[in-house]
Amino acid sequence: MANIKSAKKRILVIEKKTLQNKIARTKMKTIIKKFYAAVESGDKAAATEAYKVAVKCVDQAAARGIIHKNAAAHKKSQFTLALNKLA
Repeated sequence: MANIKSAKKRILVIEKKTLQNKIARTKMKTIIKKFYAAVESGDKAAATEAYKVAVKCVDQAAARGIIHKNAAAHKKSQFTLALNKLA
């Protein structure tokens, strides 16, 4: 356990930031699951809408540093391939 006041504060700040990152990561995973569910159902319109939401969410996660920018690019590429297979 930290003894210095600033170290104690950093522990509290890190806990808050960790929780925020966990919430954002969970939200992103949920949105991605909804996209893949729309693709599995075969509904092109629903999949297109879910695609837009998923890409935006992944971009925001990359901008906030929750995932790496190359991981975001990889995910978006997978989304595009899955969406194009519907056509």
